[in-house]
Amino acid sequence: MSQPLPEALATVRAHLLDPDLLVRAVAGGRRRGSQPRWRRVELRYVDLKAGRHLQVTAYDETQAHTANHAVGDEAREAVDALLEEPFGNWHVETTTQSHQLRVTKKLEAVLHTSDRAAPVEADRGHDRGKDRLLPADDPVFRVLGLTDAQGRIKPSRQSKYRQVEEFLRLLAATLDDALEKGHLRRPTDDDPLRIVDLGCGNAYLTFAAQRYLGAVRGLPVVVTGVDVKEQSREHNSRVAEELGVQAEFVVGTIGGVELDPAPEVVLALHACDTATDEALSQAVRWGAQVVLAAPCCHHDVAAQLRTAPTPAPYALLTRHGILRERLADTLTDGLRAALLRIEGYRVDVVQFVESQHTPRNTMLRAVRTGAPDRAGSVRAEYDELVTSWAVRPRLAELLDAGRG
Repeated sequence: MSQPLPEALATVRAHLLDPDLLVRAVAGGRRRGSQPRWRRVELRYVDLKAGRHLQVTAYDETQAHTANHAVGDEAREAVDALLEEPFGNWHVETTTQSHQLRVTKKLEAVLHTSDRAAPVEADRGHDRGKDRLLPADDPVFRVLGLTDAQGRIKPSRQSKYRQVEEFLRLLAATLDDALEKGHLRRPTDDDPLRIVDLGCGNAYLTFAAQRYLGAVRGLPVVVTGVDVKEQSREHNSRVAEELGVQAEFVVGTIGGVELDPAPEVVLALHACDTATDEALSQAVRWGAQVVLAAPCCHHDVAAQLRTAPTPAPYALLTRHGILRERLADTLTDGLRAALLRIEGYRVDVVQFVESQHTPRNTMLRAVRTGAPDRAGSVRAEYDELVTSWAVRPRLAELLDAGRG
């Protein structure tokens, strides 16, 4: 239920100025028709030689700016200045509660407060490691089994935590850019952003995305996970219920699932071989605005290269199996990027952390701009490449079949 914005901000202010209970606070987003000075700010209390201070880290488009304010008038002035900025969301964590404030289009506030299952201890260390988009003590990591009872990442799960963090940074940057340039609509409570994770497995990244975008960023989102295993659906549904998040899990194949309404953000992370092509084809069919796909293996094109004649003068690249395999990786993802560009997407290939299933560390990041290949240059380069190497990408077959 909404309430007057000044009243809700006064509640937030009281928590921000409590040097004993505040764990961490994050402000971000913007109100309708306004633009805050900073893209995002983070607040926490740190213990310095001069005593406890409020540490404020403000992020612009390129770097972070950190300042420490003594408890008292100095901290109050800093907090009041930030509360005057037209941020669209505030997420405040105390040792006992979590508070989420979202500003509506009518400039009213929706403030949601939830109690922690058990009190936590705030980290007041000044020389702290890299700030995380989702802190290790976030409930999602406890429910997923990544942390112990004290909210610390288990040694055996450190790599998974790093993967989640890197994924969230890529997702956040991509969505921010798409929203800013008008390639992705701004979600509302009545029409939340629809995200699907194709081949979600145990849904670590699905839940992390929902938690970060919904709880930290305050964006109305609903996530759907798709996997072929009924066991995954049952497990993930229990996790969603325990976390109290808006998430649905269905059993189905990547290429055969039907979702209505269609998702606007499609994730396909470490789908094996042509399953990535099926995910990309589905994204195109749905008209998804944002696609993040981290391919796994590339057996399809690799098998074609073993039987097709190698164009001159590239025989040295296919003579040895390991080089032919790496070439297949590059060729496959290059052709996928070209096909998506032809379909009206802006595409780049970025680095992503490898998983336990694959040493591949690339991600295809695509945003639908609708800009056509007017001169036909991308199509011409694509045609020349597949003709020279005598390969037929699975994604091309799927896109052609979808148009048939």
